[in-house]
Amino acid sequence: MKKLQLLIKPVSSACNLKCAYCFYRDEEQHRMDRGRGRMDTETVKVIVDKALAAAQTCVFGFQGGEPTLAGLPFFEEFAAYVEQKKRPRQQVSYTIQTNGTELSDEWMDFFREKGFLVGLSLDGVRRSHDENRKDQDGAGSFSRAFACAEKLQEYRIPFHVLCVLNRQTAERIEAIYRFFCRKGFYAQQYIPCLDPLGEQRGKQSYSLTPAVFESVMKKLFDLWYADQMSGVPVYIRQFENYVEMLAGGQPEACSMYGKCSMQNVIESDGTVYPCDFYALDAWAMGNIKDPALDFVKLWQWSVSEHPAPFFRESAKRDARCSGCRWYPLCRGGCRRDCETEKEGFRNVYCEAYQNFFAHSIGRLERLTALRRHFPYGI
Repeated sequence: MKKLQLLIKPVSSACNLKCAYCFYRDEEQHRMDRGRGRMDTETVKVIVDKALAAAQTCVFGFQGGEPTLAGLPFFEEFAAYVEQKKRPRQQVSYTIQTNGTELSDEWMDFFREKGFLVGLSLDGVRRSHDENRKDQDGAGSFSRAFACAEKLQEYRIPFHVLCVLNRQTAERIEAIYRFFCRKGFYAQQYIPCLDPLGEQRGKQSYSLTPAVFESVMKKLFDLWYADQMSGVPVYIRQFENYVEMLAGGQPEACSMYGKCSMQNVIESDGTVYPCDFYALDAWAMGNIKDPALDFVKLWQWSVSEHPAPFFRESAKRDARCSGCRWYPLCRGGCRRDCETEKEGFRNVYCEAYQNFFAHSIGRLERLTALRRHFPYGI
């Protein structure tokens, strides 16, 4: 393998916040073994050894819960073991997704030294953030998260702000976008929230409906495109993927592949799942500590002629996809956005995507052409 990306859960779903829409806490409630604790040294060494044996380039990503609860020494020891074991000219990099509420200067020094790319969860302005992202005592976490963003800037650590699209952020999306840009948070990701497993969609206080999703996508695109044409360097992951696809490239967001790919989600006890949204008992693919399991075999199970059950299921698409003009860009969307009906899968955002592409395609194509002719900036 040329490149291997891992998503490691060093403290499972443990977190110092209690966000209303946390999908991973919801998934944990649907598993038999809920409390998996902190990842031990044996598991770390197995992960690192097998990853470095499998690929020339390895990306070690950390997520939770809140992964920093594992403690800075855990990450220092992890990185030290990687440096000890990696081969000459072998490339490694690190990413982490954090709520940013407990990060000291020592953490910043470590991130900068090791070249971490940080994903900072920040649901926009104070009001939209604190509505859903509260601590264990019920207090909002905006002030601490925003202070972390400023500290990341101060230390010149690359980071993306990760804003969950939900009812509260959608209502203030223009204010959120302009706030991010005003503060210099130009790398932005907007992530649709998930309703709890097994429950009817749209019933939570934070739920994102298809109509609201369509509206917020159009508004964000209009704002982003205007800034692109004005030379403001805003990066919104989903829109950048569309431009890359129109230019003949491949998307890097898994929801745009047209089928699920192996995400190598590794729980703190070593259990491996194919996807962060499906870290459930039914889809567990084994434990990385099993001598018979390695990352090459996991990858082969996802791409073989007779793939593992999770990947067979993921190849199913909405019946409307085959005749849809927008399928080459949409590719059916994320599996968690699909509902099973008599005729097959139905993506709840299908009409929203159709209307969004009709709204944006001319400008996406124009931007693609401009970038082809002016690759270093318009």
